[in-house]
Amino acid sequence: MLRPKAKAVDLGGKPDLKDPDLYLHERHHEVFRKLRAEEPVYWNPEADGPGFWSITRYDDIEAISKNPKLFSSAKEMGGHRIFNENEIDGNSTEASMISMDPPDHAAYRRMVTPGFVPKRISGMEDRIRARVTRLLDNLPKTGEAEFISAVAAALPIEVLAELFGVPESDGAKLFEWSNATVGEDDPELRVSDEYLRQCLSEMAAYSAGLWQKRLAEPGDDLITMLAHSKIDGQTMSFPTYIGTFILLVVAGNETTRNSISGGLLALSENPQERQKLIDNPSLIPSAVQEIVRWVSPVLHMRRTAAEDTEIRGQRIAKGDKVVMWYASANRDEEKWDDPYRFDVTRYTNPDVPTQLGFGVGQHFCLGSRLAELQLRILFEELLRRFPDIHVSGPIRRLRSNFIYGIKEMPVRYTPEA
Repeated sequence: MLRPKAKAVDLGGKPDLKDPDLYLHERHHEVFRKLRAEEPVYWNPEADGPGFWSITRYDDIEAISKNPKLFSSAKEMGGHRIFNENEIDGNSTEASMISMDPPDHAAYRRMVTPGFVPKRISGMEDRIRARVTRLLDNLPKTGEAEFISAVAAALPIEVLAELFGVPESDGAKLFEWSNATVGEDDPELRVSDEYLRQCLSEMAAYSAGLWQKRLAEPGDDLITMLAHSKIDGQTMSFPTYIGTFILLVVAGNETTRNSISGGLLALSENPQERQKLIDNPSLIPSAVQEIVRWVSPVLHMRRTAAEDTEIRGQRIAKGDKVVMWYASANRDEEKWDDPYRFDVTRYTNPDVPTQLGFGVGQHFCLGSRLAELQLRILFEELLRRFPDIHVSGPIRRLRSNFIYGIKEMPVRYTPEA
């Protein structure tokens, strides 16, 4: 069975946070603002499920994320999305680490961690800058471009290909498969159920080929690490490897791509903030954190209550789904002064709360430093060479309640002499 399309439900004027259409035109920010003030632990019925608790405040999401014994990510409890993973994947794919609790999660995370240690990430800087330079060199001399395909999607896919130790020419396939995997509610990306099945089948076959090749010929890449690492003397099972490969394709692509595009959109809508970065590029690391806070490229993650408990006095029953809305937490008035203002200097203050765009707790994004490096280099080079680059027309967003993405974004800029 494939991942289901989300079904909206009429809640008599109350918001349905599962409805993908809520996120197409930024209407969700006002909905979340009202819920934080009036009903921060909000029961959301479902047309095709038992319903779920929506958690909208920063401190609650942080507490839930740091208590996996009480709030489980495990696939056997339903997994990390609003829908139940066991009803989707069946027995064909074992859980990846994003749908595991300790101690299993920590053991599998250790298999991948060597690929993201600081020394390895910093060693990629020159190659990432070279890729950015080439992508910007290739922008049309007409001064107009479609930014997603030209830059925002291209960069993270090329970096992902390096991590996997595969040719950059394979990037187009990785990009298509990633889109299909998270685009279950977007009719343009989920062309048909048959198309989605084909994408999943192709991705499984491709990853299986890499697995066999790296077993025979180890390299210095993530696939080799997965194929050869051991837990208690046992190598990763092949079904778990398939699930982990899919996770890495999506995580290595979607967050960075949509932070890049959403960041440029924010700078276009706030030209005074863009000018601050042009005048003082040392502010770009702060801007990167503000971009991830502002965009919140992953809208939510889900947990399941392992026991009866309470959140803000609201009784949560064992087995209830608990959905953490990062997009709401990152605008929480209790944590930030003026959270609805895009401020590239915000993170020059070390006392400012950490944005939750990369999650928090045991499932904090393993590739966050690599994403930050790509964002920093991209905006350093982009604003240096095209300081007036801006969004020049309507954008087209991904229809999703999970990924806050942009599919198409026209830009205009003064070409270099």
